[in-house]
Amino acid sequence: MNIFLHTAIPFPSPFAFPKISSTTISKPVKARAAVICLGLEGHENSKISEEMLQPVKSVQEKKHNDIWQLFNEAWQNIMFLNNQRMVAMEELDKMNRENKILLDRIEQLEMKKQNSCGKDRVFIKSALLLRIDSMVLTGMISTGEAAGLRMMILDSKVSVADDFSDIHHKDDAELLAELHHFSDKCKKKCFHIIHVCTEMEPVIPVGSLASYVTGVSCALQRKGHFVEVVLPKYAGLILDEVQGLREIEAEFYSYFNGQLHNNKIWTCVVHGIGITFIQPIFHSSFFSRERVYGYADDFERFSYFSRASLDYILRSGKQPDVIHIHNWQTAIVGPLFWDVFSNQGLGGTRILLTCHGLESQCLVQPDKLALCGLEPSQLLRPDRLQDNTKTHLVNILKGGIVYSNKVILLSSIHSKGLIIRSLSHGLEPTLAIHKDKLLVAPCGFDNSIWNPSTDHYLPQRYSADDMKGKAVCKVALQKHMGLSENASLVLVGCLFSEVSDVDLDNIKALVWIASKKGVQFIFMGLSKISKVNRALESFQEELKDDNVIFIKEYEEAMSHLIFAGSDVILCQSFDDPVLQVPLKAIRYGAAPVATNLIDKQFRQIIDHDFERTNFSQYISNTFGSLSLSQAIDEIKKHPTQWSMKIMDAMTKDFSWDAECCDIHISAYTSISNL
Repeated sequence: MNIFLHTAIPFPSPFAFPKISSTTISKPVKARAAVICLGLEGHENSKISEEMLQPVKSVQEKKHNDIWQLFNEAWQNIMFLNNQRMVAMEELDKMNRENKILLDRIEQLEMKKQNSCGKDRVFIKSALLLRIDSMVLTGMISTGEAAGLRMMILDSKVSVADDFSDIHHKDDAELLAELHHFSDKCKKKCFHIIHVCTEMEPVIPVGSLASYVTGVSCALQRKGHFVEVVLPKYAGLILDEVQGLREIEAEFYSYFNGQLHNNKIWTCVVHGIGITFIQPIFHSSFFSRERVYGYADDFERFSYFSRASLDYILRSGKQPDVIHIHNWQTAIVGPLFWDVFSNQGLGGTRILLTCHGLESQCLVQPDKLALCGLEPSQLLRPDRLQDNTKTHLVNILKGGIVYSNKVILLSSIHSKGLIIRSLSHGLEPTLAIHKDKLLVAPCGFDNSIWNPSTDHYLPQRYSADDMKGKAVCKVALQKHMGLSENASLVLVGCLFSEVSDVDLDNIKALVWIASKKGVQFIFMGLSKISKVNRALESFQEELKDDNVIFIKEYEEAMSHLIFAGSDVILCQSFDDPVLQVPLKAIRYGAAPVATNLIDKQFRQIIDHDFERTNFSQYISNTFGSLSLSQAIDEIKKHPTQWSMKIMDAMTKDFSWDAECCDIHISAYTSISNL
């Protein structure tokens, strides 16, 4: 017999019932309790009183109350969410309507603005023309000058609206000055330059020429000029950095040794610069070798390439403003251009030669000039290619100097006068005759890679305005090299290029003196000359000093950290076209100090000459006469003044984009007006 009789309680849907109160729940619970009592009435063995059923009744009522309460809360939550959804939908509809109205309004305003601008442009042009009439009538300008100004204003390619929007607020004198300035701006020429060279970074990274061609070309393009490069296709060299290298189906012929020879063309783009590779078919062995330079037939190889480059430029229909040639390897382009090519549609093109030193000149027998189409008898003359000393030979670099419109001598510290007098290597008479077309330009460096404020190799970046990161880099460098980690210790770095002239005696003297003062040294990128390496290893063993570290192989990441962590950078020379060590040291807040202890020769060069570069003047006035001992003493005794000097140095711009690029643009401008 059941003690509890189950009664069906209707299940209310939360979507059908309004809010439920506790009184609604109590009625069915009481009815159920009565039924239970009736079901037990009359049972003789059961004497259950109301008091005995009360606990059961309470439990049931509480259970039902909880259930209804949950339903009630769920219902209220659902209704709230529904209401919020409806409000959100209404807001969204409102926003869509407002957006449409706003877009329509913007479109109307834009159309009105365009119409207004069109009217303003016409109005300003007309107003300017009337003001020019006034200037002519009052005698401010001549009729000829007025005609030129009118043509400039009416030129469809020139927009004057932005520059002369406030025309009514200026008198005729002010307006004329602005018109002259605007005219000069419109006349600014963007040059088309084609480099004909034998190396370029990162495609053919052999020496200083490679980084120079890439650095100057990128700087020129950043300033709006168009640059291309023509290179030999070195089949034996790995071009890992070249992406998108493709062979052009069209081929062209070039003249060499009395015949026309076929060439293939390959192209790619590196750093935004278009590169053309010329590959000889018949003379394929010219550029299928292990090295770029150093063969007995180097003249034949590079004169072929020079002639083929001019043939390619002519046959491709290019009409560059400047053909930029480099060193003796492409200097023969100068005589070839003026004697053979200038009258074949390249009359507007000019030649500029860059010399990365004058010691390598290439002297050959005159009859070899006929290989590339030149007439030996006409060029074996003192005022042309005849060598100044060995008069039976022709000097190829001399020919480039004579036949170029401008010559740039690349040197960071030497002046033009000094180069002519002391560093000409037998070319002094030629340079003296052509001194008016000689310019001296300094080396530069890539400021996008060598910049402590953006350098991803550094544990913490820094700048002249916030030097905290340099101390972090110093401690990180000390830790990595196993040196005592103390930012207050003076740390001296030294980086060698593969062709550095290592002055072992001076280096030993510097280290012996400075190591006694607790100075730390890190040497990296030592010379590949085994004799030098053995001497340095022997010196390290002799020192037995934990504060002196030698790293035999150059590492890119470590070189960045050495510049950032060092207080002083030892420099083999302040004129460093390969690693640009002094320039990078200044940028990273490390003092460049010459390894030469006496340094008399350097001070004489930079202190008593003329026409120096900005870098030469700065380095001579700031660090040129500073020895390592003096630098250490200044760091320790006058830290505040030293920090100010270093921070000021870091603000100087000696990158490719600065003085070096400006000198090239000046050279291009001057020869374009010839």
